[in-house]
Amino acid sequence: MTTKRKELQLMMMTMMKALLLCWLTVGVARGSPSQYTSYQNQRFAMEPQDQTAVVGARVTLPCRVINKQGTLQWTKDDFGLGTSRDLSGFERYAMVGSDEEGDYSLDIYPVMLDDDAKYQCQVSPGPEGQPAIRSTFAGLTVLVPPEAPKITQGDVIYATEDRKVEIECVSIGGKPAAEITWIDGLGNVLTDNIEYTVIPLPDLRRYTAKSLLRLTPKKEHHNTNFTCQAQNTADRTYRSAKIRVEVKYAPKVKVNVIGTLAGNNNVNVAPSTHGAVQRIVEHAQVRLECRADANPSDVRYRWYINDEPIINGQKTEMVIRNVTRKFHDAIVKCEVQNSVGKSEDSETLDISYAPSFKQRPQSMEADVGSVVSLNCEVDSNPQPEIVWIQHPSDRVVGTSSNLTFSVSNETAGRYYCKANVPGYAEISADAYVYLKGSPSISSPRSQYGLVGDTARIECFASSVPRARHVSWTFNGQEISSESGHDYSILVDAVPGGVKSTLIIRDSQTYHYGKYNCTVVNDYGNDVAEIQLQAKKSVSLLMTVVGGISGVAVLMLVTIIIIIYFKCKKRTKLPPADVISEHQITKNGGVSCKLEPGDRTSNYSDLKVDISGGYVPYGDYSTHYSPPPQYLTSCSTKSNGSSTILQNNHQNQLQLQQQQQQQHQHQHQQHHHQQQQQQQQTAVQSVPMTFLTNSSGGSLTGSIIGAREIRQENGLPSLQSTTASVVSSSPNGSCSNQSTATTTHVVVPSSMALSVDPRYSAIYGNPYLRTSNSSLLPPPTAV
Repeated sequence: MTTKRKELQLMMMTMMKALLLCWLTVGVARGSPSQYTSYQNQRFAMEPQDQTAVVGARVTLPCRVINKQGTLQWTKDDFGLGTSRDLSGFERYAMVGSDEEGDYSLDIYPVMLDDDAKYQCQVSPGPEGQPAIRSTFAGLTVLVPPEAPKITQGDVIYATEDRKVEIECVSIGGKPAAEITWIDGLGNVLTDNIEYTVIPLPDLRRYTAKSLLRLTPKKEHHNTNFTCQAQNTADRTYRSAKIRVEVKYAPKVKVNVIGTLAGNNNVNVAPSTHGAVQRIVEHAQVRLECRADANPSDVRYRWYINDEPIINGQKTEMVIRNVTRKFHDAIVKCEVQNSVGKSEDSETLDISYAPSFKQRPQSMEADVGSVVSLNCEVDSNPQPEIVWIQHPSDRVVGTSSNLTFSVSNETAGRYYCKANVPGYAEISADAYVYLKGSPSISSPRSQYGLVGDTARIECFASSVPRARHVSWTFNGQEISSESGHDYSILVDAVPGGVKSTLIIRDSQTYHYGKYNCTVVNDYGNDVAEIQLQAKKSVSLLMTVVGGISGVAVLMLVTIIIIIYFKCKKRTKLPPADVISEHQITKNGGVSCKLEPGDRTSNYSDLKVDISGGYVPYGDYSTHYSPPPQYLTSCSTKSNGSSTILQNNHQNQLQLQQQQQQQHQHQHQQHHHQQQQQQQQTAVQSVPMTFLTNSSGGSLTGSIIGAREIRQENGLPSLQSTTASVVSSSPNGSCSNQSTATTTHVVVPSSMALSVDPRYSAIYGNPYLRTSNSSLLPPPTAV
């Protein structure tokens, strides 16, 4: 209804303008030209211009007229406001200025939205026919600040990562429509995914502005505020509204190598970042950590190596205890899942390991002038330094995995490929470049065989390319399979050539002579004459005898060495000069008093040999003797005369040498046979022999049988053995009460009360001791 009324008012104003224009035109036409020449025309000194004002401000539209004759009025959208200066009916309007100055400016205060219109200053014709005048239209644009914006979703919005949400911001009543700006929680102005809409209000002067933000939430948006700001040209001060975004997001995962264990050294390393991978030594122990940030925080872990799941890998850390080169460039992945979703991160392992050959260089054959390539592929981390060395000049000829060169007499030969990696041992491989040509036989021209035995003749030839044919001839006739059973030929391929072996079974004299070996290949042939000569054979008997003799000599040397070391390690008794004087007595036996004697003697006259067993520690009599002041002297009485019996030093040395030889001979025989031989020769091996009484005189004393003496010493009894009786008187003399051809003194080692045990033959010998023996321990110092 209001709209129709306004349209009607507009039509009426248009009609009034047309009538006024027509009246002015008629009045001007009726006046004569002479009339205007006598009067000045009214005109504008200042006309109103377009202006912009904010609601509530003051606006003055200027209008000054010179030689004003008619009536002046302001029109608003061609509607007259009145001719009086106070413009009654319009409280906020007034014409300011003075008539004298011709100032009729329109003042509007305070400016309201309704003041937004077109204004014109008009002067009617003068009384004397002066023409009417009109100013230009001045548009007054009234600006209205917008209301504070509002977000229709409220103060908080809940979202899930990567699922779009819409946030709407509305600003009402602005003229012009409000400009709306979105700012995220990080201070960034958003320009994408925004839909802006302007809706005019019913007054058709103001507008409602709407901005719709279509947001794809991210983890970074969680717990941040999004701000909507509104402003227009009426007020450049921003008015804003905020909304907090709560984002549920899948885990954000990061895998790091946090430590390695090489040998006994535990090395903690800084977390690795992509692009700066931590290098790990082969066979080390590696620890990897999986960190996850998620909302909600209830998560589950799972580990993979090259997309293969790890058993029991539901932990935040994983340990590879022995990382080998097969793990190099392996992708270790950690997958973490919560109620929103799952995400993953991975780390590529960089394993440092020693070089090894993936492809060794291969030997090849080539013609002069041809181009060849040798390849040497090495696997290592870090990459190896490869050098090619030509033998025998040891000259470096290449530094890459591929070596290409032209073949000549100088370049043919042996080449080494060497690979080096810092921290690891160098590896190398070789290959030959063979120059093609005719064969060349290099076998010895004289070879030998045994008549009656299988003879062999070898023919070695360098042949590149490989020989097509090898033949043998003897006395002008070619040897083949039809030559009989005497011959057979073996052909073996060897590096750079061929080896042919001619085998002659049960060779005879007529088989020996000159043989020709011929080798043929695609480039030619070579012939060599080889002389097969017979050499004398060594008889089988001599070979066997020589072998047995060598073994026997070796065994004898071994036995001597063993005996030497055993004697060298024998425990020595303490010096005899610290032993007090002892009276060796036995009721009914021998009584000898130790008296000072010849100090130059190194052997004691008191010698005891216990037969019946092998003494592994040797004969103590050869290594120990008391000082000469304790040599034993005995005497026998015969027909009132006494004979002094003393040990002869030379006889003792000879006897000791015989005993050592006897012991060495016995050691090569069985232990049981040694015991039997010692028992049979027990009486004869006594090292001390007394003089015989040939005159048949009577010797006083008591008889002690050898059987009884051996039993007292814990030794086996002898067969019937005749023992002489030697008696010692208190004054140190020895007497014999019975007649005997030979007198032997056998001093038992069990006489602990009267004989110093260190003089005993069983001292330090466990084989001769009895369970009731009471001996001093062997000495520990020399």
